[in-house]
Amino acid sequence: MRPGLPPDQPSCSAADLSLHLLRLGDDALVLGQRLCQWITRAPTVDEDLALSNIALDLIGHARALFTRAGALDGTGRTEDDFAYARSDREFTNALLTELPNGDFATTVARQLAYTHYAVLFYEALAHSADTELAAFGSRAAKEVAFHRMHADRWTVTLGRGTEESARRMRHGLERVWPYTGELFEEDAVLRRLAASGTAPSPAPLYETWLRQVTAVVAEAGLTAPTPTWSARGGRAGLHTEEFGPLVAELQSVRRQFPGGTW
Repeated sequence: MRPGLPPDQPSCSAADLSLHLLRLGDDALVLGQRLCQWITRAPTVDEDLALSNIALDLIGHARALFTRAGALDGTGRTEDDFAYARSDREFTNALLTELPNGDFATTVARQLAYTHYAVLFYEALAHSADTELAAFGSRAAKEVAFHRMHADRWTVTLGRGTEESARRMRHGLERVWPYTGELFEEDAVLRRLAASGTAPSPAPLYETWLRQVTAVVAEAGLTAPTPTWSARGGRAGLHTEEFGPLVAELQSVRRQFPGGTW
């Protein structure tokens, strides 16, 4: 039993925690890479800077999570190994984070869904029995809260803008909503981590998430979609057809110059 845990609280394995941190790191890295694709292509210079800064925050989260995962899994892998030396089937991110950017409204819809989940999750992680994770969760929650404010503002702006902007925002919500359920799926690893007090299960966060995002969508004069299907498989390495090119882009320099240093 890890020191500091109450005697009636079970401990979790290093393998469980390493896998969970890898999943969270993959979410952050992949979404950060998607947002980087907006650089020089965003609707305004301000948005170019805003989206690139959000991407930098996410990539910073990924670095911290990968570093801890590598220390736990016993392989000695570094953050660069996790980012650049895995095949696309080895990534465990939720499918939502890899969805193509589409137009700006689709990106906003994806951000709306992810950021409301991420704030809730990291706020819960801030109460982890693992002090290092608790500190990370507290910091990450504050950073992602700004990302959430950005997504909320743009959802309302587009929804209450022109007929065309509202149509695009509606389409964006419909595009991403079937991919949101995977964020809240619980498996045996998450149940063990939650039982030990190391990391929260995302499943209990769903109702709060749904209430929050529905309120933002309603403020935008729109209606939250009710999807008839739910995408899953990302956590098991089953990804969308657009994911391979994204990973190739992410890893292109490392693969072109293996062992290179700058």
